[in-house]
Amino acid sequence: MDRELQDAARLRAEVEAEPFVRNLGAYLDGLAQEMGDAPAANFFEAGTVLSYREIADKTRALAAGLSARGIRFGDRVGVMLPNIPAFPLTWLALARIGAIMAPINARYTPREVAYVLTDSGAETLVIEAGILAEIAQAPELKDLAALENPIVVGSDDPAGSSTQSWQHLAETDATGFAPAREPELDDLINIQYTSGTTGFPKGCMLSHRYWLTLSRVAAMRANGIVRNVLAAQPFYYMDPQWLLLMAMRLRGTLFVAAKASGTNFLDWVRRYKLEYCIFPQILMKQPERPDDAELPLKMVSIFGHRREMHATLEKRFNLVARESFGMTEVGSALFTPYGASSMVGSGTCGIPSPFREATIRDENGEEVRAGEIGELWIRGPGILQGYWNKPEANADSFRDGGWFRTGDLFRRDERGFHYIVGRIKDMIRRSGENIAAREVEAVMLSWPDILEAAAIPVPDSDRGQEVKACLVLKPGVDGKAFPVDAFLEHCAAHLAPFKVPRFVEIRSSLPKTPSEKVAKHMIIAERADLRAGAYDRLARAWQPA
Repeated sequence: MDRELQDAARLRAEVEAEPFVRNLGAYLDGLAQEMGDAPAANFFEAGTVLSYREIADKTRALAAGLSARGIRFGDRVGVMLPNIPAFPLTWLALARIGAIMAPINARYTPREVAYVLTDSGAETLVIEAGILAEIAQAPELKDLAALENPIVVGSDDPAGSSTQSWQHLAETDATGFAPAREPELDDLINIQYTSGTTGFPKGCMLSHRYWLTLSRVAAMRANGIVRNVLAAQPFYYMDPQWLLLMAMRLRGTLFVAAKASGTNFLDWVRRYKLEYCIFPQILMKQPERPDDAELPLKMVSIFGHRREMHATLEKRFNLVARESFGMTEVGSALFTPYGASSMVGSGTCGIPSPFREATIRDENGEEVRAGEIGELWIRGPGILQGYWNKPEANADSFRDGGWFRTGDLFRRDERGFHYIVGRIKDMIRRSGENIAAREVEAVMLSWPDILEAAAIPVPDSDRGQEVKACLVLKPGVDGKAFPVDAFLEHCAAHLAPFKVPRFVEIRSSLPKTPSEKVAKHMIIAERADLRAGAYDRLARAWQPA
């Protein structure tokens, strides 16, 4: 074993040897006692700073209020909020009483909101007042229990209202409060929905152990040199949740942006002296500045960056950039050690993270040799406990011995470093968002003139991938007269904005496999530029063939 791997093995052993606290509530209380009034979270655009003590106290008070409301251990609660302090405070308050958060994308349509609430069985919804006003009268939500008496952030409980004020619950006197049942490490805290190939999102059952493990591994990757951390993603996604716990473990501060902004990103880094972030590849397109190498950033995580940009990124901004591989289901699966400078530009996702084992298997479940391609399987304590209410998905995803099939194709080199090759899963990834092609196709097929539909990814330098709709019209429908803008409006009415196709192609047929499945790889291979001859929603014009 060479020096880089020896150092990684030593660090892994240290991280795994540390005992866990009982649950996330104990984690918060211990840090509050140690750090007191030091800033833990800074919602800088709103001017709101929460100290370690305030997070502990506020989540305890809210937990008491939620308990008085009747929320109990194991209850599922939908949370549909923008990036405001109420989001993490609600999540951590629910964790204190053993309730389970089902986060809901604030940009979801009523149809998508109804799916998450129904699938999770959530009978309570915590929602921002403006969002509630937009969706409250939607017919898809008419008979859902969660909408009968929602907990509203930004509401003052007006007389006669069927809503309840989040703020009033958050001001509950928590003197002497204790949950009716103290949650343990392997009790659930999230049903975190992630897009899957079966169509609608699947809910990953995530425990206290999952989050404490992920935050510990993420803090390890920072190599002890980071205190100020940036979260520019929405809290209903994974990243800000683990970034908050990571920053607290580092005894630092999480700086939370209201929403992502490539224009403001580096200005935030400079203004708030941020030392760690998930670095968007698109920032490399910004003009170089003489002071780029003076950025306070010390270490960044990169995901899917082009390998030829890696060394340039490190040199331009005078920092360490490391690739890793993770997913909602398993947390951190692979990581490239801070000291593995020899791997810069290699494209590797790294070696197995602490608490994780990795193997690459062929289609028969047999382990492949170094250099051969197969599916990455992961196991270890604290991975998801399964998909909520999805026995078929669980049967397909788990194998004997606790192994979870990632659905991603990898190869491993002789040193044990892993490289992603592609996805088995029929997924499109746009601007960091996972989009299940089958969900998009279901909406497209509900348009009356469409006989067949396929959603495929189109490479895009700014967003990674864009969605393209390949349509076969019903007999007798004139393709030249197809109302493409009306069709896209139909998609926008039933899909979150990031799922709506950008490109549309009218075809005479779709290629098929012998089993009559659409052969999307053949569509993708038909032409070098998948935009050619397609309608571009942003340009509002058909592109030259």
